[in-house]
Formats: sequence, C-alpha cells, structure tokens
Amino acid sequence: MRILRHLANRRRTAGSNSTLGMVLAFNAGAINAGGILAMHMYTSHMTGFASQIADGWAFDDTELLLNALGAILAFTSGAATCIVLVNWAHQHRLQSVYALPLLQEALLLVLFALVGSMTLKWNTHYALPVTLLMLSFIMGWQNAISSKSSGGRIRTTHMTGNITDLGMELGNAILPATPRRQTPPDWQRMRICAGLFAMFVFGGMVGAVGFEYVSFVYILPLAIMLLVLAMPPLLRDALRSRCFRKFFHR
Repeated sequence: MRILRHLANRRRTAGSNSTLGMVLAFNAGAINAGGILAMHMYTSHMTGFASQIADGWAFDDTELLLNALGAILAFTSGAATCIVLVNWAHQHRLQSVYALPLLQEALLLVLFALVGSMTLKWNTHYALPVTLLMLSFIMGWQNAISSKSSGGRIRTTHMTGNITDLGMELGNAILPATPRRQTPPDWQRMRICAGLFAMFVFGGMVGAVGFEYVSFVYILPLAIMLLVLAMPPLLRDALRSRCFRKFFHR
C-alpha cells in the first residue's frame, strides 16, 4: 500500500519510476494485443506507420496513406495533450501531477471499450479509423506519462528502445571498452529494460486471451488498475483543496 501511494506522486524516485513503468508496460501490451486482434494493427508502432506513409505515397494508396498519417497525428496529439495536463498540474503545485493523466487515460479506455464494441459491428468504412485513432491517441498519452515522469528514461508503449538498451548493456558486459575508456555494464538499466519487456509480453498475453473471450470488456480491468494508481494523489489534493475545507468547516 505504501508503494501504491507513491507510484503516481509528484515526487519521483528511481523505484517509483521503474515500478510505474512496469505497470504501464503491462497495460500497453494488453491494449496492443487487443488492437491487433480487433483492427489487425499495432496502434503504438509509429515506425511502421511512418513506413506506411512512404508506401502509400509511393504506390498511390490513399487509404493506406491517410490511415497511417491519422494514427501518427493521433499519437502525437495524445502525447501533447497529456503534457499540457502535466504542466498545468505542475503550475498549480498539485500532488496529482501524474495521477491526473492516469485518471484521464482510464476514462479514455472506458470510452474506447464502448466505442469499439459498437463501431466494429457496423459494416462501414469508418469503424476502423475511429477505433484506430482513439487507441493511437491513448498510446501517445500513456507514453508521454512514462517518459515525462522518468525524465525520458522509460518508454512503455514500444519496446525498440528498451531492447536496444538491453543489447548495448549486454555488449558492455561481454566485452568492456578499452582500459582508458571503461564502460561498465549498467546492471540496473538491464533489469529495468528486461522487466519492461517481460511485462509488455505478459500484458500482451493477458490482452489477447481477454479479447478472445470477452471482447472489449477486457479493457475495463485495465482502466480500473489505472484508476487505483491515480486515487491516492488525487485524494490528497482533494483533502487539501480550499473548496473541500470550506465545505467541512461550515
């Protein structure tokens, strides 16, 4: 419970950053698994969408081009909107600097579950883009939370950077640099990267099984998990707010 109280707190430590990163990596893996099963696309894979823009342009495939461009713009908008909220909370000296974005993400996931369960049943050309854009926005939002809270050291919606860092540190462990420029392996970084990768894969397994059996309902436990993480700082800010004190001191 003590760890839970500090995971989304304004004051950050290496331990709270890595633990929150593991939880969010699990969340991202589960959401991505549902995305691939529902839409046959990885909604946080911006490198792939960038390649699709090039392919769509080269082969005059307007649908491919617009879908990829829309996903990138949605992902970027999610990250930008999240940082606006974080900076606003910083300016107002709230303890819930990162709890507010987690709360918002939980609400967005519930909305996505509702929209997804309805639009995928419609035999129109607009069902896929709507769900794709929503999930890309959410993934951009979440990646901004983990990156901002950890000072850019932890990314949770894609594993390319984590696997690269893991490989680099393994290389330093196998053959260190010359004695003049020693580069010892960062074992802590290796553990974090390996943990993020493992939690992402585990979340993907849970999400795939959940979507297979209960469709978009599997999103709801993920939203509840984020809500639980966000509640302690939100409650502290509520208890300290002027309106709350006036209400109970009438």
